[in-house]
Amino acid sequence: MSKSSLSPLILVDGSSYLFRAYHVPYLQALSTKDGQSTGAITGVLNMLNSLKKDYPNGNVVVIFDAKGKTFRNDMYPEYKANRPPMPDDLRTQIAPIHEIVEAMGLPLLVIEGVEADDVIGTLAAQATKAGIETVISTGDKDMAQLVNEHVTLYNTMTNVKMDQAGVLEKFGVRADQIIDYLALMGDKVDNIPGVNKCGPKTAVKWLTEHETLANVIANADSVKGKIGENLREALEFLPLSYELATIKLDVELDKSVEQLQPTEPNVAKLTELYTKFELRRLLADLTKGSNSEATTIISEEENEEESVPAEVIETKYDIILNKEDFASWLAKLTAADLFAFDTETTSVDYMKAELVGLSFSVEVGKAAYVPVAHGYIDAPDQLDRDWVIAQLKPLLEDSDRQKVGQNLKYDANVLSHYGVQMQGIKFDTMIESYCLNSVATRHNMDALAEKYLGYKTVHFEDIAGKGAKQLTFNQIDIEKAGHYAAEDADITLRLHQAIYPKLEKSNTQLSVFNEIEMPLVPVLARMEQHGVLIDSDLLNEQSHSIGMRLQELEVEAHNIAGQTFNLSSPKQLQKILFEELKIPVIKKTPKGAPSTAEEVLQELALDYPLPKVILENRGLSKLKSTYTDKLPLLVSNTGRVHTSYQQAVAATGRLSSTDPNLQNIPIRSEEGRKIRLAFIAPKDHKIVAIDYSQIELRIMAHLSDDPGLVSAFSDGRDVHKATAAEIFGVDLADVTADQRRSAKAVNFGLIYGMSAFGLAKQLDIPRHRAQEYMDKYFERYPNVLAYMEDTRQQATEQGYVETLFGRRLYLPEIKSKNAMRRKGAERAAINAPMQGTAADIIKKAMLAVDEWIEAQNDDRIKMTMQVHDELIFEIHQDIVAETTAKLVEIMNAAVELKVPLIAEAGEGDNWEQAH
Repeated sequence: MSKSSLSPLILVDGSSYLFRAYHVPYLQALSTKDGQSTGAITGVLNMLNSLKKDYPNGNVVVIFDAKGKTFRNDMYPEYKANRPPMPDDLRTQIAPIHEIVEAMGLPLLVIEGVEADDVIGTLAAQATKAGIETVISTGDKDMAQLVNEHVTLYNTMTNVKMDQAGVLEKFGVRADQIIDYLALMGDKVDNIPGVNKCGPKTAVKWLTEHETLANVIANADSVKGKIGENLREALEFLPLSYELATIKLDVELDKSVEQLQPTEPNVAKLTELYTKFELRRLLADLTKGSNSEATTIISEEENEEESVPAEVIETKYDIILNKEDFASWLAKLTAADLFAFDTETTSVDYMKAELVGLSFSVEVGKAAYVPVAHGYIDAPDQLDRDWVIAQLKPLLEDSDRQKVGQNLKYDANVLSHYGVQMQGIKFDTMIESYCLNSVATRHNMDALAEKYLGYKTVHFEDIAGKGAKQLTFNQIDIEKAGHYAAEDADITLRLHQAIYPKLEKSNTQLSVFNEIEMPLVPVLARMEQHGVLIDSDLLNEQSHSIGMRLQELEVEAHNIAGQTFNLSSPKQLQKILFEELKIPVIKKTPKGAPSTAEEVLQELALDYPLPKVILENRGLSKLKSTYTDKLPLLVSNTGRVHTSYQQAVAATGRLSSTDPNLQNIPIRSEEGRKIRLAFIAPKDHKIVAIDYSQIELRIMAHLSDDPGLVSAFSDGRDVHKATAAEIFGVDLADVTADQRRSAKAVNFGLIYGMSAFGLAKQLDIPRHRAQEYMDKYFERYPNVLAYMEDTRQQATEQGYVETLFGRRLYLPEIKSKNAMRRKGAERAAINAPMQGTAADIIKKAMLAVDEWIEAQNDDRIKMTMQVHDELIFEIHQDIVAETTAKLVEIMNAAVELKVPLIAEAGEGDNWEQAH
């Protein structure tokens, strides 16, 4: 049935959809078996389907640009002249999209001689005249000029809706001033001339003062300074810029807005098209519940990149304010096989966070929130926090009562401050998603709900506001807070039910989740709660010392340059290096300016003094701001620094850490190594650091099963010397230091997919010599080459590689039409199994070590940090020798490889001494 003309009009900027979908990285790899790209098709259809769900009664009309020139090219031949031609793999997706849209029964408009914007503007103007509410779905800022009391913009990529107030808030000018605003700034992409150096702030300032472009032009003589000169130089072109930026409202159309109505979808045609372009999820949705032959062609594999349609579920969320209701819910939790649990607090920092409320769910669509510390004026009476915690404590500490949460480690840390040691953490949706596909999406609840449930959650900013005026949770109205918190618990349960069955389809991925990641949660929680001891006085001394050196470097830089300048300003540095000192430009930024990036300065530093000074200045400035200044500020009331270990960030499985980031403390410079001096042992204890020796090379030996590499490690030989002997054809005893250095670069370079060009650059040798080294390496270690080629092929065929323990590492760019992205994915394919396996091994070692420490029931042994392939401990001096020996033994036996796993230990009064 056709929709009534009174239905809201939804105008879809198909061309905007097309380009935005094409540039989504994970969609770019999608194609049919015969090589037809389908990423843009998939993205456009997902956005259209999402839009139809948001506006179920909307009259959706889709508008695309036509081929060829438009009237603007006649007006100004240089219009869009700088735009590159459309990529072939995008061009081939346009006709299929048009076919599918028409088969969906949606009106499709492609009008020659004008742009899609003009058709949309014309329809919006007609709708406004007829009093029809209109939504324009686009990501194009130019469309803001069309907004009025009946017309709003909706960006489906960001879920942002923009009415007249929204335009003013975003741009600083009214909708009726947008054309003036665009004309003043010009547009480099479309090649529209504007006022040189006139950005948004200047345009807003002028239009605030003068209201219109015409008035700005009339008062151009009164504008002072360089920008005034630029304005006066642009006067000749500004009327043209205004015309080019103006969307037409009077395009001749065959049908009026009232006549553009949808028709019934052509299911047979859609089935044919979805089958042809292998759009499995869309085909499954189309044929769901049908016995047609089309269902037989659906692959059992799910296309993980496509959105999941939202299931409509009625919700009932309770806010518990009395003991009777609480008792009822406590009985439900106690009887449940599994319940979702979440806390609401005053801070994301688990050391500062105060408990404001708790939420839980045992059944999809039903959840409850127990507020315990909302303190705003007129807040209703709430249950006593200590009483609520006392009632829940036996349940939360019962290891047989299974809980599911989203980042439950945070909740466990918060509860530990209230005397609750949380047990029974069986599932975590953040980690489920991460183990399923670490790169498919971000792993926060909002992103997961949208991807796996097709559900848009209430965001924290929606109820708390943004910026400096953002409320803490205890200041939020309980009604709003209750819905938000209960939804968290409900969605967590739904996510678990959606994601975990996917994990169960792969025994190896399920094993990584059940045997590595989930058991690690309480281990990391204990490490975080214990924290690390630092010497703040020493760090303050280091900050002072670095500050003095930075002053010296600034003077030195000014002397070399012959003038003062801001060392932190790329623009000023560009001018000094390349204009004043005439240093040759070796690389440019995407905008064409000479680059002052670190790798550029490193190359220039070989021949010129100033880049060397700048590099030292940058390194020390970062060290000072990130560590020597910041670490003392992070000391908690425990007297220690408490980092947060992130399990679901690094794609390869490595842990990362924040506040502070312990993984990136620089150790190649003397000043960087001094930072570790400040990580100290408590009284009567020692710091013990144990790290795995050459673990990724050992993993390469295991995975490739190369006899040469395996024997080198098994015989305990120096693997770099052994490789040097093979490459240079000399006896092991005759290998020189330079030869060993070159072999080491080859050994590690190959792990990271380094090319002969990269190796030549690193060793400062001709490219052909580097190629000779690599050829000789592969000649001596043929299984390594075979492993690398097999891995590339496997990655291309499957779209992923796996670690030794089954962690799956997806490579969305492995089939990219962009050669640089594809080569990058191929390099990652070679390195990821080794880096990922190394991550798995250190995690397995942590589990084994923690199990042994817990069994000792001895507070004199604490595991305090994990940094890449290294574990750091605080051990009482009376038992340090025997304990260290036992820990090394456990780490050596963490896994069994074809070559020995070697852990090396050191001890000292601080972390640096322990190396």
